[in-house]
Amino acid sequence: MISDHLQVISGADAEAGTTRAAVTSADERPRVLDEAQRRDVAHRASRGLIRALLAQAATAGLVIVVAGLVSGTAAAVSALLGAAAYFVPNALFAMRLLFGVFAVARPGPAAFLWGQAFKLVSATLLLGLVVWVGRDWLVWPALLFGLLGVLKGYVLLLALRRLP
Repeated sequence: MISDHLQVISGADAEAGTTRAAVTSADERPRVLDEAQRRDVAHRASRGLIRALLAQAATAGLVIVVAGLVSGTAAAVSALLGAAAYFVPNALFAMRLLFGVFAVARPGPAAFLWGQAFKLVSATLLLGLVVWVGRDWLVWPALLFGLLGVLKGYVLLLALRRLP
């Protein structure tokens, strides 16, 4: 019953003439994992990260080959640079997460936030560098195709029903 899960809070609220209800149930307790369960969660998490990276690499390779066959070497190099601009920071961030999974002291949400910020800033800087260095020979559609191929690498996992 709902009344079994509600607890009336008194004190200052009762003096003010108001009553608040707080939901309390057995499901709100933090879940404690034993060592075997922690290893299983860490194994599944690391396997999911590696799968995502492999899917991104596979889609990048496919995009690079298609760009090279359709438009030549300059397009293939542009697609490679577009894919690398996001794949390299993403792989570094994934490696950091993998090291955190197996570390004794696990990183908190702030470390994840800073890692995401690093990934986005470095990808933007790498794209800017590619555009600046390759302004004479860069094939823009291939660059964007390579970038989107890596960004949407999870679609390959979705199609193969291998989402982590």
